[in-house]
Order: sequence, then structure tokens, then C-alpha cells
Amino acid sequence: MAGAAGGSSAQEKRATASRLKAALSLSADESEAAASELRALLETVLSPPSGGAGGGGGESVSEALAWCRCLLAGGEPWDSFVQAVRAYDPATLCGLVWTANFVAYRCRTCGISPCMSLCAECFHQGEHAGHDYNMFRSQAGGACDCGDGNVMREAGFCKRHRIKSSSEVPSVPKDLLIMSELVLPQFIFCLIQYLREGYDEPVLDVPSEKDLHKVLQILESHISFLEDLTKMGGAMRSVLTQVLTNQQFYKDLSSGGAENACAKKSHEKYLVALKGSGLTFPEDKAACGGQEQAAGGASSSVVQGFAGATPASGQGDSSDEEDQDGGQDVGKRKRVKLSSSTKDQSIMDVLKHKCFLEELLFWTIKYEFPQKMVTFLLNMLPDQDYKIAFTKTFVQHYAFIMKTLKKSHESDTMSNRIVHISVQLFSNEELARQVTEECQLLDIMVTVLLYMMESCLIKSELQDEENSLHVVVNCGEALLKNNTYWPLVSDFINILSHQSVAKKFLEDHRLLVTWMNFVSFFQGMNLNKRELNEHVEFESQTYYAAFAAELEACAQPMWGLLSHCKIRETQEYTRNVVRYCLEALQDWFDAINFVDEPTPNQVTFHLPLHRYYAMFLSKAVKCQELDLDSLLPDQEMLMKLMVHPLQIQASLSEIHSNMWVRNGLQIKGQAMTYVQSHFCNSMIDPDIYLLQVCASRLDPDYFISSVFERFKVVDLLTMASQHQNTVLDSEHERSMLEGALTFLVILLSLRLHLGMTDDEILRAEMVAQLCMNDRTHSSLLDLIPENPNPKSGIIPGSLSFESMLSAVADFKAPVFEPGGSMQQGMYTPKAEVWDKEFDPVMVILRTVYRRDVQSAMDRYTAFLKQSGKVHGNPWPPYKKRTHLHPSYKGLMRLLHCKTLHIVLFTLLYKILMDHQNLSEHVLCMVLYLIELGLENSSEQEADEEDSMGGQERCHDSWFPGNNLVSNMRHFINYVRVRVPEMAPEVKREPPASTSADGSAASQNSGTAQVFSLVAERRKKFQEIINRNTTEANQAVRPKTSMKWSAPGATPQLTTAILEIKESILSLLVKLHHKLSGKQNSYYPPWLDDMETLIQCENPKYLHGDGMTAVERILLKAALQSRLNKRIIEEICRKVTPPVPPKKISPAEKKILDKEERRQKARERQQKLLAEFASRQKSFMETAMDVESPDAEIAMEIATAEQHVPEAVYDCVICGQSGPSTEERPAGLVVLLQASSVLGQCRNTTEPKKLPTSEKEQIYPWDTCAAVYEARLATLQHFFKDSSCLQSVSIGWEGGVYVQTCGHTLHIDCHKSYMESLRNDQVLQGFSVDKGEFTCPLCRQFANSVLPCYPGNNVERNLWQCHSNKTMQDLIKEVEDLQEQLGTFPSETNLSKEMESVMKDIKSTTQKKYTDYSKTPGSPDNDFLFMYSVARTNLELELVHRGGNLCLGGASTAGKRSCLHQLFHVLAMHMRLYSIDSAYNPWKKLTQLMQNDESLQICSEEQPEVPVLYRDASSLLLIQILTMPQPLRKEHFTCIIKVLFTLLYIQALVALSVKCSAEDRMTWMNSGALKKSMSNAKKSWEVLLSHVISELYNGKIYEQEETEDLAMDSTSAWCPHSIETYLQQFCLPFLRITSLLQHHLFGAELPSCQEDEEFTVLANCLGLLPPSFQSSEFSSASCLDWPVPAFDIISQWCSELVSFAGKHPTQVKILLIQEAKWDLPRLLQLPENYNTIFQYYHRKSCSVCSKVPKDPAVCLVCGTFVCLKGLCCKQQSYCECVLHSQNCGAGTGIFLLINASVIIIIRGHRFCLWGSIYLDAHGEEDRDLRRGKPLYICKERYKVLEQQWVSHTFDHINKRWGPHYNGL
Repeated sequence: MAGAAGGSSAQEKRATASRLKAALSLSADESEAAASELRALLETVLSPPSGGAGGGGGESVSEALAWCRCLLAGGEPWDSFVQAVRAYDPATLCGLVWTANFVAYRCRTCGISPCMSLCAECFHQGEHAGHDYNMFRSQAGGACDCGDGNVMREAGFCKRHRIKSSSEVPSVPKDLLIMSELVLPQFIFCLIQYLREGYDEPVLDVPSEKDLHKVLQILESHISFLEDLTKMGGAMRSVLTQVLTNQQFYKDLSSGGAENACAKKSHEKYLVALKGSGLTFPEDKAACGGQEQAAGGASSSVVQGFAGATPASGQGDSSDEEDQDGGQDVGKRKRVKLSSSTKDQSIMDVLKHKCFLEELLFWTIKYEFPQKMVTFLLNMLPDQDYKIAFTKTFVQHYAFIMKTLKKSHESDTMSNRIVHISVQLFSNEELARQVTEECQLLDIMVTVLLYMMESCLIKSELQDEENSLHVVVNCGEALLKNNTYWPLVSDFINILSHQSVAKKFLEDHRLLVTWMNFVSFFQGMNLNKRELNEHVEFESQTYYAAFAAELEACAQPMWGLLSHCKIRETQEYTRNVVRYCLEALQDWFDAINFVDEPTPNQVTFHLPLHRYYAMFLSKAVKCQELDLDSLLPDQEMLMKLMVHPLQIQASLSEIHSNMWVRNGLQIKGQAMTYVQSHFCNSMIDPDIYLLQVCASRLDPDYFISSVFERFKVVDLLTMASQHQNTVLDSEHERSMLEGALTFLVILLSLRLHLGMTDDEILRAEMVAQLCMNDRTHSSLLDLIPENPNPKSGIIPGSLSFESMLSAVADFKAPVFEPGGSMQQGMYTPKAEVWDKEFDPVMVILRTVYRRDVQSAMDRYTAFLKQSGKVHGNPWPPYKKRTHLHPSYKGLMRLLHCKTLHIVLFTLLYKILMDHQNLSEHVLCMVLYLIELGLENSSEQEADEEDSMGGQERCHDSWFPGNNLVSNMRHFINYVRVRVPEMAPEVKREPPASTSADGSAASQNSGTAQVFSLVAERRKKFQEIINRNTTEANQAVRPKTSMKWSAPGATPQLTTAILEIKESILSLLVKLHHKLSGKQNSYYPPWLDDMETLIQCENPKYLHGDGMTAVERILLKAALQSRLNKRIIEEICRKVTPPVPPKKISPAEKKILDKEERRQKARERQQKLLAEFASRQKSFMETAMDVESPDAEIAMEIATAEQHVPEAVYDCVICGQSGPSTEERPAGLVVLLQASSVLGQCRNTTEPKKLPTSEKEQIYPWDTCAAVYEARLATLQHFFKDSSCLQSVSIGWEGGVYVQTCGHTLHIDCHKSYMESLRNDQVLQGFSVDKGEFTCPLCRQFANSVLPCYPGNNVERNLWQCHSNKTMQDLIKEVEDLQEQLGTFPSETNLSKEMESVMKDIKSTTQKKYTDYSKTPGSPDNDFLFMYSVARTNLELELVHRGGNLCLGGASTAGKRSCLHQLFHVLAMHMRLYSIDSAYNPWKKLTQLMQNDESLQICSEEQPEVPVLYRDASSLLLIQILTMPQPLRKEHFTCIIKVLFTLLYIQALVALSVKCSAEDRMTWMNSGALKKSMSNAKKSWEVLLSHVISELYNGKIYEQEETEDLAMDSTSAWCPHSIETYLQQFCLPFLRITSLLQHHLFGAELPSCQEDEEFTVLANCLGLLPPSFQSSEFSSASCLDWPVPAFDIISQWCSELVSFAGKHPTQVKILLIQEAKWDLPRLLQLPENYNTIFQYYHRKSCSVCSKVPKDPAVCLVCGTFVCLKGLCCKQQSYCECVLHSQNCGAGTGIFLLINASVIIIIRGHRFCLWGSIYLDAHGEEDRDLRRGKPLYICKERYKVLEQQWVSHTFDHINKRWGPHYNGL
């Protein structure tokens, strides 16, 4: 039997299998025997490798698999077995598993869980039109949820997975899977044995990864086999599940009790592996457990004694939970209080495997989650029993997964694979709940997380460094830096999203305590200490890790929990969280030894405990109707709570004031991240809310003075003009004061958590973002803080994001400036939003960059100016606030406390007196606070109270009461201040001190004492502490207060008394005078119009500058009390100048002067700017119309220069102007580029589509380039080479296009310019070595200089005189001129330059585009190339004009055409090649040959090309370029007339071939009748008949009767259609000729209708006879025969006849056909991007047949290429670069499939052009990150095509870089 197992043939295997299967279904005894035989057979076949991993060779593995297939199928063919099993598949789930980078879909409309995902097939088969879906690239892998009702709504299922009932699926026949049930257990056990054998414990923690990979490679086919089984459907999966979860199978096979030695050995290896992982097998636990406890350290690195021992010390002492503070030696013990029950112990390190599945998972983890294994385990998930078993197993191994993850070197890959599995298990609420109940999932997760973080704790240095007992995570550790904790936290967040699970968590007190412990590890991490002396050497970047950790590990679980605390019934949960949070905070304060003062110069941005507390408080009040006070601690705790968040606010201000500059840039990074949109609602918002809560419950004076002290500006708040600040440099004072006031404004006016509804919040957030800048839809979505959990994409509020957006903003569709900068669709605030909702406070809170605040103000100003509401500089508007929730009413007491009023009074006074370090911003904030106070003043005060009485009553303090309304009118007479000795106040003292009554007066007339905020605060704090009678280490207290001795203590201060005599109201009125620059500018409005007092909201005061603000405040003050109104009127009556007159008037004068000066300067600036703008505009008009090749500006240059004797050129480098001379030539700045645009013309008007399915293909052989190339090749096959090369033009592909910006320079100047560029080290976007540069004037890209030929710009003087020479004379002259050999020009500078530019032109294109001759290097080649350059440029200009000359006018480029200069260069070179006079085509065209001569020519080995096969336009260029320059107009016209006769006959020949035979006979006869008429040679009928009769001599019309008959035979040719045909045939030649005449002689191009184009051009070229009448125009009337017409026609036709004799098949192919080329176009693209994406992103490359990583497709020809793919590299060129050379002669336009972006390759440079597909909001989606549906933007595509056709990529796109052939 063993022998048979070895190498039996397929036949034998099949026989054995069917025999065994038959036996198994018989009686019990026989089946028993068969089963044991099968077992023995399998043991042999599947014998595990002997001698380590290498044992099982490749053959034995495939042999084993062949046996398994055979046995499973019971001897039947494998495929039919698969079919049979598939028939019983009841599964309604898709369950397709994918790995990273797979493209999947997520539909939020259909998803129940936020993690829901669909494969592309299910998505497209479902109905998701109009849903909120997106496409995404899977990061960790995933599985399709289609059909799973737990994860998504049924409406979204695809057609295949909708059928629910399993009744239709028949039950499985018993014998079908009988073999599988016996074979699979052994197969899986074999797999496990392989895994056991192959694993060796890594020595010294260096895993031998190579060995692991080797084992996995051997197992590759085993696992693939299992995967195939899972794909057979439900029936097979349930067998597999049975096998994997059956404990009996596992016991029998793997326990090592078997007699088999191999099995024993493998079991031992398994136990070793378990031990090595720090896990114990439960049996051994009893034996070795005792010693392990004693030793204190397990074999693993994980702590054993949970309640205290650390890996470091390994002490086994376990302490009770009650022992709160036991033991101070923190070095040895961490303060980790965890209940030390055995259960936790077992979570961490006991594993017992009871079935295959469990051990399989164990090895999967051990081998760090090989992809294949993961996919197999996931493929089984559609089986419900398996799903439950596997989830439990996964949970059981959770701790082990964490340990492996921590050790892993590839933690990123491993994290992704873990999440790939866990997201499938935990997204299902039912399953998560079951596991939570049965397997303590929550306990396990929290414990595992805690354990994980314990390994990287360090001592906290916050506050009391020496004695701190607090430990925090170390953000520098790999665990945090690399985000290794991510998978575990992500699972935790995932299960907390299920209500049933979250409830269990919130009810379990022990869990909450543990969790708060975990959160406290992050409290105070990443502490920053301010560098005061040296700049920090090394900027640590740990803050990324810290912010990410707080967001992911603390905030996201918090949001998850909060989402379940929405209703009254959940009050209990909130109470629990708040209670344990406060306990944890209390522990923290104790641990860091915190008393009352924070340590200066240090800050941490991480206070997760504070934030948990704040957010749950907010939720409790907002949603659960809990009483706030019941959740708040005592006053002392509130004071402590407020310290650290306040410290952060002050530090933010310090950081923005550049006080932390020595800590490097990273500290700015932290300040920005703290307020950034993804973090703000988990960081700054809770902090501010907590401060608001504290402020509403603490003593307001205490709070306000704390703020100013924290911001270090207490010393600044003095009436004295000079002061000393002990804690702050004077240059920081102003910004810190602004910071403190701004903070108070935010604190008092922000209502995010104080009563705003979710809709109002969303609206406020949206308005703030839109006010800063117009935003795209996606950036707005990104900038609005999400709530509750960043993964869910849920935005606060019941109104959707979209409807809110349309309420506050207008959409601006994307615009295109032709200059390239393509904008996206933007949203901009509606006018009424600016008018009523612009809220500067919200903007300040949400700006990451300070410049955004300015930007918002600028936009606001612009709006006001535009709507004409305000002129001048408006101030930030005051916005009314929403109502405060009653619980927070106490917050408003801050506005009504004396401390604040003193500060406001002092600041107003200082601003009025022009003290230093105050700014408009300070004033703005002061007024804002006053206004807030007036808006929120509580009780109406009694008006009767006598104003004087109040003042008498309290002589020692500033203000009588606390209410701002009454304090505003309180006059303060004298103030005692401490000032430095030298202060001006001291000098003015003597009079007061000498007179006795003076001093007496100062004693009791209410001198306000010097006010020390700090001392007050100390007092208050002391009172509270004593009231609470807590012994808060009295010993420590004096030390701290000494540090902050009152600022008056410095010795060189002296006391002075200032006379003030002002109240807040009087200061405000004076401020109004000051701001307006006029005395008595304020006049109470109600004196004229009592209405103003009744109308509360006067629109006139809504927007305006400082004066408006003051007026608004005074009006509100008057409204609040009659007394105030009276006092304001009184103040206004006393028109006394302000108090110290000598001081203020100069100051005021100074201010006035300053204002005037400023105004004048502004006007000057405006003037200058306007002048610049107009200059720039005129420059742009002349120099820069690159952008619009189709602009209609006809530059009327030709007319202007009629009488200029010689052209004058301005050199843009040296600035001199003069003619171009032989010695010092001037030249045009030109860009030479190879172009294949012309070659892309097709002869259909139907545009080619980009293929998006296998059926559609693009064939290149109908392009212009292909047709001309084929023609040249055919000609060369039959005719003499040199003559072929004169019969057609090349350059359709790879032709050289020359364009200029129109600027000229001396060629010697240019050389020195290039030298300077070469020495310039700056990185340029171009390569100077290749001769590239930018035009020194307009910066347009260029790479050569085209010399200007001396003499007049255009030879106009030569064509004015109409000569009376006859045609014959002219023909003779032309011939003689051509005979003159071009003498090689003398060696002048000019000729050298012409040579070098010719070299440049040749080297611009590749060699293959210049060599067409059969003899390489022959001069004919150059000849052909040169006249083709002229042709290419003429043809391209024609294309730019839209393919015809109907528009007329000068060249669109105006003076920027360089064809004239180009012609001179080409002509000079062409004259060097003489055409042998015998072969000169001119002779053949103008003379009749003698017969013998023509025969002699024909007898040569290869004849010349017959004249009728030659291209007239090519002949034209050859004739003109071989004539001496400058050419005379009469000669030019003569050449045209001769060539037109040839062209006309070609048209007739082509026509004669097109007609049917009958037509031909008719025409021949009817024409012959008219032959005798006088003008016979000018009638096409006669000529046609002559042509037909001549050609009948040859075999030309013979063989076509069959094929072409179908084409035109149906439509008979009427005379009219023939005339049209002939005109259309001749038009291309006429157009080229007219353009040429326009450039050489400056002739105007008239404009015309399309149908008269022929006549107009013929007239323009002088072809029309003078006696021309337009009525019966016929094209033949333009003919002007140089020799008798019929003779020369016969001569031309005879050449064809003789050719037809030899090659009858080729005659017609070579005839010149009517050219019907359409304009060049890019491919037509589909409307929806998905069409392209789905077809191409999985398409394999035709070259390397792999699916490219970065696929791209060429938009010119549709070729599919691999971008950057090394697979398709040829001679160091990657495929895209190679294709750009082959397809576009160096220009390539590619669409990158995976990024939706266009990339342009131009020569050696490339640039990203942008995207032509935009989403519904007009935005690009580069790299498809958002995955929203994209639609083509036709305007953009037009712009792209336009730039391609006009060759302006180089000029318009700015960001070019070299690609080094690597694309």
C-alpha cells in the first residue's frame, strides 16, 4: 500500500479512491476497515517532513495534493466534483476576501456599521445611484459584506445576494462529502505538523525570518488547496468547520500520545513554542506555577504579578487595592492599581488549545500573520458556526497577539493583517455582544491595552520633579512612535460602537477604574520645558506620537462612549464616568504634588482626564438633564482643575509671541495641532468648556486675576506711563495682553457646549471656515470637526451637511484662465452671512495660522466696501450670542466683577494717554468685553440711587458695586500708583505734597489704593482653602507665594498719586473724539431722535470702525439706565479739552499728522500701482498672448511697415536697437520642438474613443502619418530614390515646429547670457547644457536663436511693380535662376549662425524621423528634411487657424511668426544642393520632352516618379527654396500657376478613377465634342475627356470594375458635384500657398465664407484671369497653360501608362487622392471616470503581461503603459518616456489611471498638468483619495487639447522637472 502511495499514476489513484469510497458506504465492519486503510494511506502520503523544514520536497507536496484531490472526489474528475458540491451552496453572503491595495466601495447610505465595504462587482450590481458612496483603496484588506444584514441594509444587496430563503437549496447527499470528512482532519493536521516542525524559537530575540519564509513557501500550495475548498461554497465550508472545531479529532491526532514517534516529536516542539511565548499549558501550571510566582518573573517579558511588580525590578510583592499611597519609592514600583485577581493573570498568559482552529490561529500569530493564512481563515467566515468559534478563538489569543505585535519587526504589515481579521469579527453587533458576555472581551481588551502601555512608562516631570509619583508613556518609544498600539485601540473603538457592549462597559465599575488608569498614563505626556538660554540642539518630533496617541487611545473611545449617553435613561453611566474620572484626577494631583501654582515655563498639551470629565459633564447637561452642581467637586478641586487648561491657553499665547522660539519649530507645530480641525473638538474645545465651568462656579475676581497672572501681564495694568515687568520682556507685553483679552472674549462668548444646538454648531463652524477663505467641498468637510467619532463621518446636527452648506454659501463653478491655473469649484459665503453671521471670535478660535484671521477680516472689509455699507477700515463686528443654558449663568459674573472693571478702566485710560505697548486690537477687545457686559447685565439697577452717595460709602476701593452698568458712570478722581524713580508722574508731585489740605484731600477724597491683583488672588485662595479646612501641606505654601511677591517689592519704585477724574463713560466719549480726530465729535443720537432708544438693534451700528463701536456701547449704556443717559449728555456738554492738555494736544496733532501722512502715502501707492498695472497690461498684450492661440487680435503690422527701408531689431539684453548685419546678426528667440501633432490627423470627422472594453480597439493606420509613410515606402519600391524624396513631404511625425515669443537679441549677447546661466547655481527648470533658456524679457521657454536675414523684413518693394513679361519669359527666368549654383556663402558671423541653427533644427528630432533615403547619409535626405520643416510649420499654422483660411487676418501670432526668417535659413542651405538639370521637375512641368529623350530615361534601372504622383505642395517648396533669395513676386506667381495646372490634372485623374465605367464613357464623349471650342483648355469637361482617353491606353481602368463599383456607382456625378470635388481637391494647396505668400510678401489674407474660400484664395494668389466674372465661376478658369495643354497632359499620362504596363495593381494606389484630413484631436473620453478606472486598473500590460502598479494610458493614441515600471524598461528608458518619443516625438500626454491626473512629458522634462475629471462639486480628486464619482470636465479637456495642438505646454505650465527617463 505504501508503495502505491509513493508514485502511483493518476489512473491507480482514481481506482483506489473510488474503491475506498464505495467501501465506506457499505456495512459498519467494512466501512471501519476502509476507514483505517484510508488513514494508513493518508499517513504515508502526507507524512510530515523528516529532518526539519527542508524535508518535504516540491514533488512530494504536489503528489500529496494530487492524492487528496483524488480521494476527496472519490475517484471522479476533480472539476465535476467541484461542480457537484457548488450545487448545494446555500450561502447568501458574498464574503470575498481582499488584501491591501484592493479597490472596494463603501456606501454610507446602506451601511449600518461604518466599516461596511463592498467589492466592485457587488457594488455595481446593487442599486446605489444617488447614495453617499465612495471608492477606496483598502489599507489593511477586508471582505465584502454584501448579503450580511448585520452590517448593511438589505436594500443595498446586489442581485446575487438578495435571495434569502435556504429552502430552495437541496440538502447534501451523504456520500458526496463522506471522503472529505475523513481526509481533511489528517490534511489539516499535516499542515499543523509542518508549522510545528518549521518553527524554531528565535535566539536572542532575532527571529530567523528566512526560515519562516521557507516554511511558508513549502505550505503555499497546501493553503491554496484549502482556499479552493472554501470557495466551493457552503456545503464544503460546513465540513471544514466541523473538522476545524471538533475537539475529538484534535485530541486523537495531535496530543502526542500517538505511538508515532514523529507525532511525539512535533508535540514536544509545540510545547516548547508555547513556553517560549511566555504562555503556559494549563496542565503544567500546577507544577511550575509555584516557582514562577516566587521567582517573580515569568519566562516572558510580560509582568507576572499584576498588582505591582515591574519588569525592571521583578519584585513579587503584591499590594492590596486599598493601599492607596503605600510606598514612595517610585523607582521600584509603578503606581498601577489593578485588581490582582487570577483572572487577569490568566488573560495574559494561559492558552489551552482544544481544536485545530485554535492551534492554527496560534501558528498564524507565531508566523506573524502570513497573508495566505489570513485569507483562508477569513474565507471561512460566511459559515455561521465557524464565525462564532473563530471569534472566540481570536479573543482567547488576544493577549498573545499583542505580545507578538510588540516584538514584531514588521509591525506595520502585521497591524494591517490583524485589523483585516478583527474588523470582520467585531463590526457585527450580535457577535460582539455574545463574545463580550461569554469570553469577557472587554476585560481582555482593557487589560491587554494596559499591559501594552506599561512597557513604555517613564516618570513624569510635571510640577514636582523630585517627588512626583506619576508615570506617563514615553512618546519616544517605538510603540508610540510607530503607532503599534493602533490595531488594539481600533478594535476597542469598534466594539464600543455597539450599544449593548458599551452599556456593559459603562456599568462595570471595575472596568471604568482600570480604563481611567489607562487614560492617566497619557495625562501630562510629552512635557515641554521652555528653553531660556540656548536654542535646543535637537528638535524632538515626539509630539506627533503624543497627539496621535491622545486622539486614538483616549479621545476616540471617549466619543464612542458618549454616543451612547444621549438620553435621560443613561444618567447613571455618566455619573459613573464622572465619578471615576474625578477620582483619577485627584490621584493625579496627589501624585504630582500639586498645591496651587503651576511650575512656570512648562506646558503639556495632553490632559485626557480633564477632557473626559469635561465632555461627560457637557453631555450630562445637554442631553441627560442632569443637574450640573451634582457632578461638580468642591471649590478647591475646581481651582486645581482650572490650572492646567489655563496654562495651555497662556502658553499658546506665549508661543505665538515667539517666547518659545528657542524650543524650535516643533513647539509651534504643537500649538497648531492643538487647534487643528481633527483635534480641536477633543482638545481645545473641552479645555475651554472646562474653564467656562470653573469660571461659572469660582469667585470671579479670583478667576480674572488668575488669568492676567497666568498671561504675565499684571504689571502692565497700571495707570502709570512706565512700569517694570518682572516676568515678561517688554517686546512680548503687547501680544500677551492681546492674548489675555482675546482669551477672555472667547471664554465669555463661546457657546459651543453652553447651549447651542447641533445645527447651530454646524452652522457656526461652517461660517467660520468659509469666512477665512473660499473652500472646496472636500476641504470644508475636512475642516469641520466631526462628532462623535472621527471614523464615522457623522457631522453634528440633524440637518445634513449639504443643506446647511446651501443655506450659508454660494457655489462658484470652476473657472479657467487660459494661463493654466485651473481652479476648482469653490463655496463662498452668501452676502447675508457676511452681514449677520460673521463671527470673529469663532474665526480666532478655529484658525491654525494667524494669517487666516487677517484674511477673514480682509474679506469682510471687501464685502462691506462692495456693498457700500462702510468706507474706511471696519472693525470686527460684535455678534449677538445664543442663549446661555441656565446651568452656566454664573459665567456672566466675570463681566460684573470689580477686578475686570478696574482692568478695563485702566486700559481705556492708557489707550487714551497713548501709553506704549497698546494696540488697536487691545482696544477692540476691551470694547468687546464692555459690550458683552452690557448685553448680559443682570438686574436693572435702581435709578433713584444718588450717584454721589455711592462714592462716599466706599472710599478705599475703585468701584462701588459689581454691576458694570452702574460702575461705568462712577468717576475715579485720584489713583495711587507705584512708579519707577524716573517716571514723569513723580516730577509733577510737589504741589500736592506741600500744601496740607492737598495732602488731606488726597487722604480721604477716595484715593483708590494701588491694586495688586496677585495679592487679592492669594487672599481669595487662602480663604477658600481655610473654608475647606483641608490641611494642604501648609509647610509648602510660603515657598510658593514668595516666588510671586507683589510687583511693588522692587526697591527702585516710588509711590505717586495721579489725578484722573474720569469714568468709563467719559473715557469712551473722549476715545470717540480721539478716534475721529475732531473735538466734540460725539453727539448723543437720542437728543435728535428719541426713536434710537426704542429701536434696540439699529442696523446702522452693525458694521463700522472703532467710532461705531463706541457709539453702539454708549447707546446701550444709555438704554440700560436713565442715569447713564443723563451723565453721557453732561459729559458731552462740558466741551473741555481732555485732561492733561499739554500732553494730549501734541499727541492728537501727532496722530492727525500721522493719519494725513498715511492717507497721502496710500494715495501715492494707489497711483503707482495703477501705473504698474497699466504698464504690465500693455506688456502682456504685446508679449504674452501665448495663452490664447485663437485670439482674434489681428496685428496690423504689415500695413505699418510699408515704407521702412530696413528692419530694426531691439535687443532685449543690451537694449540697443539697430538692423541685423552680416557681422553682428540679430536673432529671434525661438523654441524648436519635434511634433507629431500633424501625424495624428485622421480622415474621419468621427473622433476616436478611448477603449474601455476588450471589444474596442484603436488602429493607428488611418492616421495621416501612417498614410504618408506608406506612400513614401511604395514610391521608393518602384522609383528612383532621389526622385521619391522630392515627391512627398515628411515631418508629419517628428517634424520640427519653430515658434517664437517675438523678442529679438544680438547673437553675441545671447552667448554671454547663456554663459551667465551656466554659471548660475540656482536650480532651474531647464537644462542650460541642452541650450535651453528663458527669454530674458518675457521668461518664455526657448532653446535656440533664429538669425534674422539682413535687409527689409518683408520683400514688399519687389512685388509692387506689375511687370508685363509673358508667362514664357518668366518660366525661362525661373529656370535660369535655379541653374545658378548656390555659392557657398562667405564665412560671416551670419552664415555661421545659420549653420548652427540648422544643426539645432536637425538635432531637435530623432534620427529615424530624418532618414528616409535608401542610401544612408545621402544629401537627398537633408534636402527632403529641410523643405519638410517648412511644410510642417505651414501646415501647423493652418491647423491653428482651424484648418482653413476663412478667418483671414494676420497670423494669430501677429509679429510672432518666424516663418520668414526660417525660410532664409532653409533656402541658404537648400541652395547648396543642386538638382541635376535633367531631373529638375520644373522642366517636366513646363516643357514638352522629345520622345527619344523620354525613352532613354525610362530605360534606366528605376524610373523617376511620374509627375502625376508628385505632391504639388512639396514641389512648390522645393522650387521656392532653391531660388536665390529674396524672391521676386512675379516669379512666385509664375511657379504657382505652373503647379496649379499639375494639381488640376491630378484632380481630374483621381476623379476619373472614382467614376463608374458608364460615367466615364459619357464624360469622354461629351468632352470630346467641345474640344474645338475656343477656351477648350479652360474647360474641365474637355480636359477630363482628354485625360480619360489618354489613360484608356494603359491598363489603368481595367481591374477595378469589381471592387470600387459599390462605392460611388450609386450617386451619379453631376457637373455641380464635379466642380465642388475639384475645388476641394485643390484647396489644401491654395491654403498653403496663400500662407506662404502672406509670410514672404506680407500680402493680406482676406476673410471669407467657407463656400467662397476657393475663389478668394485664387484671386489673392493671382490665379484668376483679369476678365473674371463671379457668376459662372469654374475652377478651370484659373488654369494658365505654359505649353499646349493637351500635349503636356498626354506626356504626363504616358508616364502612368508605361508604369501601369509593369505594375498594374499599384497604379491606382499611388494616385494622389483628395485630402480630407480632420483637425488633430485627442481621444474622446467617457463621461464617467469609473468606466476608465474599472477597465484599466486591473488590465495587464501587453508588454510584460503583469498588472502594472501605476497604469497609465496615452490620450493621443490610447496605448496602455506602465508608468515607472521597471518591467518594461528598454535601454534605460522607462515605458512612458519611450512611448512619448515614439508616439509624439518627445511629447506625451498620459492619464494616470490610479490618480486621475494628467502627466505631460516634453523631451527630458515632465509636469503634472492636473485632472480633467472633477466631482459633483467641481473638485479634482488626485490619487482618488476621496473616491467620489468623477465626471469629465469638457472645458478642461478642451484646454488640454488646445495646448497640445498649439505646442504651448512649455509656456503655460510652470512646474517642470527632469524625469531622468524614469517615467
